[in-house]
Amino acid sequence: MTSHSAKLLAHPEPQAHSLSIRARAVIFADDHSRALLDQIERVAPTDANILVIGETGTGKELVAKHIHELSKRPGPFVAVNCGALTQSLAEAELFGHQAGAFTGATDTRAGWFEAANGGTLFLDEVGDLPISLQVKLLRVLQEREVVRVGARKAIPLNVRLIAATNVDLAKAVTAGNFRLDLYYRLNVVKLELPPLRQRRGDIMPLVEYFINVYAARLNINVPAVQPATKQQLLNYAWPGNIRELENTIHVALLTFTGDVLRPDDLRFTVMPQLPNSSEVHSNGTPLENIEVQLERLFSSPPPDLFGKLEELIVKNAFDYCNGNQVHTARMLGISRNILRTLLKRVGLLENEISDTGADVAAQ
Repeated sequence: MTSHSAKLLAHPEPQAHSLSIRARAVIFADDHSRALLDQIERVAPTDANILVIGETGTGKELVAKHIHELSKRPGPFVAVNCGALTQSLAEAELFGHQAGAFTGATDTRAGWFEAANGGTLFLDEVGDLPISLQVKLLRVLQEREVVRVGARKAIPLNVRLIAATNVDLAKAVTAGNFRLDLYYRLNVVKLELPPLRQRRGDIMPLVEYFINVYAARLNINVPAVQPATKQQLLNYAWPGNIRELENTIHVALLTFTGDVLRPDDLRFTVMPQLPNSSEVHSNGTPLENIEVQLERLFSSPPPDLFGKLEELIVKNAFDYCNGNQVHTARMLGISRNILRTLLKRVGLLENEISDTGADVAAQ
């Protein structure tokens, strides 16, 4: 399937993982990926906290799990998606709670930190944690102990923390959305996982892997890949990274006919961009053209100008990303929590289903 120098990491039962934004496999074949793998293997045996930076769908959880396996820590690997935690219950989920600590707490439960004791806790989308919870997380990391909600007794911990984010935490610190002291605690070792478009040497090995996986699952012969199809796969920007590539191959194998994958069999999430409108209307860049239009608006501003501009940006960005909250937040450079607030403000969140399949209208 791949060269002997390429390493594959994959979920053992990919069909059991239903989160559509998760990468189910990652391959270290490209030079950038191999350099990252060398770095992973150097830091894995240590107990240092690690911050994994990368876009959604690049394989951050698989990298974290590989670090845990190389660390030889006897405890379990526990993965938690901070973006999926409701703010009201996040503290109890992470740190546990005593019976009667709050309405609905009918029994005593250990939190995710205790569940990972002796092993590794992976906190994905850590940038989505509210400030109030960041303070408590910092205390747990400093004291190496946890106090359940409603309890007074501290429980000692031996947990190696790996955090991941697809937002720029340094900018979040500057904006006041993330604590600087927590950032330093998490960022002892930083691993930057490049997007798939920046490690093109991984694309075809991943294509081969997913073709084999889905051909076996669909009980069909493994198709060949036309050179033109390969070129399209290599040229596409893959905004959804490895998870989008998997979906593309899955759909292609469901719908193609014959024994060869052709360019027409590929269904990409994001359509190729139209010619730049600035080339038609002016010689300026898109931002320069917007600046000109802003000057016209400022000369005769309509009521609630800022609100109208905000709504215009949010609605158009959300539409451009086909209603995908993760892609929209990443394109705008904001966290999903902030995007959800904006979507609710402009009336796009009602009855909207989140990327994890949960009804965000209830959040």
